[in-house]
Amino acid sequence: MDKRDNKKSKKIRKLIVFCSLTSFIFIVATYAWFIGMRSVNVSSFEIEIASTDSLLLSLDGSKWDTKVTINSENFNDTANTVYTGNVNNWAGKGTSSINQGLKPISSVGEIDTTTSTMKMFEKGSLTATEGGYRLMASRIHNYDTPLNGFTEGENPQPKGQFKEIGGYVAFDLFIRNFSGRAYYAEKNVLNEEAIYLTDDSEVVVSETGGVSKTGIENSVRVAFAQIGRVNGKTTDVGTITGISCTDDTNVTGICRTAQIWEPNDTAHTANAISYYQTSCRTRDNSKAVNASDIATAGSGAYTTNTCSGVANGTSYETYAINRAIDFTDRVDVYDGTDYNGYTKTTKANMEDATDTAPLFAYDYFTDSEKKQNGMARPELITLAPNSITKVRIYVWIEGQDIDNYDFASIGKQITVNFGFTKERFDENEIQGSGPYSATGDVARPVFGTVPATKEVASGSVATFDPMDGITVTDVGPETTENACTTAGGSWASTPVCYVNGVAGAQNTEALCTDAGGTWLTGTCTHDITDKVQVTNPVTSTTGTYVVRYLVSDWQGNYAEASTSVTVK
Repeated sequence: MDKRDNKKSKKIRKLIVFCSLTSFIFIVATYAWFIGMRSVNVSSFEIEIASTDSLLLSLDGSKWDTKVTINSENFNDTANTVYTGNVNNWAGKGTSSINQGLKPISSVGEIDTTTSTMKMFEKGSLTATEGGYRLMASRIHNYDTPLNGFTEGENPQPKGQFKEIGGYVAFDLFIRNFSGRAYYAEKNVLNEEAIYLTDDSEVVVSETGGVSKTGIENSVRVAFAQIGRVNGKTTDVGTITGISCTDDTNVTGICRTAQIWEPNDTAHTANAISYYQTSCRTRDNSKAVNASDIATAGSGAYTTNTCSGVANGTSYETYAINRAIDFTDRVDVYDGTDYNGYTKTTKANMEDATDTAPLFAYDYFTDSEKKQNGMARPELITLAPNSITKVRIYVWIEGQDIDNYDFASIGKQITVNFGFTKERFDENEIQGSGPYSATGDVARPVFGTVPATKEVASGSVATFDPMDGITVTDVGPETTENACTTAGGSWASTPVCYVNGVAGAQNTEALCTDAGGTWLTGTCTHDITDKVQVTNPVTSTTGTYVVRYLVSDWQGNYAEASTSVTVK
């Protein structure tokens, strides 16, 4: 039974997109908004995908695979990892020391459609009041700071040429969804497929170097900002990396409000609760903003009553910043129904242009929602079938989070892990009482010889067959010779170790297990050449084209190859 369950779990895991971020954070802090951090290092970001309707990943719009890695060392490595002209930002690494490290930031996920960047706000000033702290905030200049080689204010700016500026992590991730052959250019969420956050996604204090029970992990936010998309058969790298909010003949601009994940939404440390209860007093909600003098002691802006209670195990709103705040806005960090009861500075609807209040109770995707089961499980994001979508990932510390208190900085190190899946139900929900049959299919398909280059005469393009000489074989699920031959496969009794779907050099089961691989005592090979999807952009116009071959076996193991075709 245990063996069956283990195999079942492995099968389900193959349907998941795995992501991993590990952040090492060193913080100097004050009040409810941290001053800043001396350094930050996000060591890796990895995604592994293997499903029937699969997703592929790229950091440069050119190299696609089931796994990508981005870290503090390669986030701007344009020779090997990311594309030239990217605006990736690793919390200010490589800039002046004043800009380096994670800073407390606030955002409601709104995208600036002119610059294709997310609007983010940082602390301008924080002053103690009778009932909390008066907050002023300015917008981070990721909307008017051009890349090197361009003069600030130059108009028009090239696509994507505005820098992300310090204080947070931001990078571009390209997701290719090939679960279908049709592409829907129209920007309509009803044309898109649901993607779910995996149950094991989490943000915790790092076991190495971190200090638990400080609550720093409860203020982390991760945003998934879809910038735009193109047809999944697009091979021109410049078109893919140049995706922006602006529609053109190739690009569907998206730039809807980013989906933001709030981990640990119900977790509140005793120290965070105590800090809040000690410093927060209710604010007189009968007074208009311009008549509520929160800066002057004895003005009557606050009462002597303590604010609404906060209890561990319950989720509360975060009243995030949606525009710049100055002293005339008279904003207290504890404003809002859930805290000091003052609602004159909070906005009920981001689409209401007549409401200029600077705070907004953003509807995060929370861990509480992640844990829901069955039909109640909500989606995280949606992706169009047969598309390549440019998603900018943002990671920051939310300054307006109630758990962002003075001494949470002692936590120092946090680990962020998250993943995606297309499966709404887990194995416990979909596995009935009938027998379970493990597939045994752990190998990626293997292309035969695919020439790196080909030459075609302009007059022969009409008869050019991109599949000429191309073959693909795959190891199927059959585990005995009889089952293999019955299924029309070719049986080989030589044991093979498959690590991440690729046959490895491990020649014993023990070595295979140590490498995290799957040991097969025999393999059944099938010809799946007829399953290859071909992207063939070759025309009779002289030039060089990239022909792409994509294949996925029935279990979702994926392989890809390409040929550079020169038309003369």
